[in-house]
Amino acid sequence: MTRPVLPPRFPATSDQINAQVCAFYARVRTDPVLGPVFAQHVDDWPAHEEKIASFWRNAILYERGYDGNPQRVHIERPEVKSEMFAHWLDLFEEVATQTLPSETATPWVALARRIGVGMKAGVQSARQPKDAPPILR
Repeated sequence: MTRPVLPPRFPATSDQINAQVCAFYARVRTDPVLGPVFAQHVDDWPAHEEKIASFWRNAILYERGYDGNPQRVHIERPEVKSEMFAHWLDLFEEVATQTLPSETATPWVALARRIGVGMKAGVQSARQPKDAPPILR
């Protein structure tokens, strides 16, 4: 049985996804907050960008090529602090609005922010002492 072909979540193409990911990580590499964290963990930028573009093609275009667990990766990197997610998302939005048409940038940024809330919560939760009350914001 074949899966039904779903339309994109919002108007976006594979080329737009690749361009956004490439432009975003070019900014990340020079960012004083995020650049040093990524520099510790990314040795092969083209491979990293392809993996992240695959994540976004899965999330936006419903392609099934992504293989990874971004939540676990962020939790396992102690240099990744929960307070960095707001900066990451603001930078992502800045690049998206410069790189993409608004009908693509606006819903993509909204999706990224929803994912970011979950990622931040996962990082916070994983690093909480076992008996501490949950952080709800």
